[in-house]
Amino acid sequence: MTAWGVLAIAAGMVMASEAPAPEARPNIVIVYADDLGFTDLGCYGGDVAATPNIDRMAREGVRLTRYYSASPICSPSRCGLLTGQFPARWRITSYLQSRAGNRACEQDDFLDPAAPSLPRVLKAAGYATAHVGKWHLGGGRDVVDPPKFAAYGYDKGLGTWESPEPHPDITAMDWIWSSRDPVKRWDRTRWMVDRTLDFLDDHADSPCFVNLWLDDPHTPWVPSAEDMAPGKDGQGTGKEPTPERLRGVLEEVDRQVGRLLQAIRERPQARPTLVLFVSDNGPLPTFDRRRSGGLRGSKMSLYEGGTRLPFLAWGPGLVAPGVTNTASVVSAVDLMPTLAAMAGAPLPPGYEPDGEDMTAVLRGERPRRSKPLLWEYGRNPTSFAYPKGDDRSPNVAILDGDWKLLVNADGTGAELYDLALDPEERYDRAATDPERAKRLTEAALRWRRSMP
Repeated sequence: MTAWGVLAIAAGMVMASEAPAPEARPNIVIVYADDLGFTDLGCYGGDVAATPNIDRMAREGVRLTRYYSASPICSPSRCGLLTGQFPARWRITSYLQSRAGNRACEQDDFLDPAAPSLPRVLKAAGYATAHVGKWHLGGGRDVVDPPKFAAYGYDKGLGTWESPEPHPDITAMDWIWSSRDPVKRWDRTRWMVDRTLDFLDDHADSPCFVNLWLDDPHTPWVPSAEDMAPGKDGQGTGKEPTPERLRGVLEEVDRQVGRLLQAIRERPQARPTLVLFVSDNGPLPTFDRRRSGGLRGSKMSLYEGGTRLPFLAWGPGLVAPGVTNTASVVSAVDLMPTLAAMAGAPLPPGYEPDGEDMTAVLRGERPRRSKPLLWEYGRNPTSFAYPKGDDRSPNVAILDGDWKLLVNADGTGAELYDLALDPEERYDRAATDPERAKRLTEAALRWRRSMP
């Protein structure tokens, strides 16, 4: 049977009583870049850095131009990916930090281990599961008792500082990174790719799922020792975030993604491997929107620049080659039902996904989603950080087809945009299309009131 046939069978067996045979299940690797902008990559028109390996990945797979994160900031965006549900359901509304800071943001200290979990679903279907890299869903600062990686369904967890199990190679001190780390800041992506390849090698007889969550290209940009400034007690700090330093970081990410893909190409086994390359939220700084392709907004904003991100899917025999999809709206919350379908893994009893099975997108089709996407960010003006100027958005948003409405949780400040004609969100249509604005406002606020 061809790999395309395997995919079709796996996609149709989500609700079947028996999972497909182990040899029919693909390996799955999610490469999650941190703060990567919509046009940071060459294949999205970026000109800051050369990214030939990732561009080749795009040519050999599926590239989306309407992929959205679950949040414009890291912790809730990661929650949405893992659970397939909007992160406010699980009381994560900003980046997880100190206990006092979390209370001020009206959020928990860590992701509830009772939440639905993609690795747990795949592990139950026979997958070996690993997390490598940044976690930021509990741990670090004064949160000293977060659930371990195993509580979410991981067989192995190699975390950074803000995790329940920070690895000593990259966490020599009680901080995100330091000059004392055995693996230096500019070498962390290589280390994470190596650990991912080790896991795949160690579990060659079973299907594998790996979350390879990078901490690049989040600032500070430290592509070499010369770009590191001294910090308090050895804590690492970076010099000024310039396009030149970003270029060095992006080129290293590209080299290491290239190593990952080449190792998979050369792997002496028949099992196909799906690799997704996505970002958690929009960039900051944007360099006058150069990193977001002119889209309004940035990290911490519900405008397009904060939530519309690169998405590449690659997998010989699994993913249609050479497809650029500009029509389908896909979200991070779709990954749980989509990847479960590909793996033939039943979803948990009673599970209510906010996402949809978008397997057809990976086959090169252009489906339209059947339900809207919703976001919130910023429950008060003192505990949440916001971008400056007109990149700061209202704190609730809904996307229904090509129409996007943003509004404050108290019902004020509604803005309506037709993204088909105005992806840069320049022309507010709320006054000229009041019926649509009213309908979407009511839907967005009804959803917001239903959240914890």
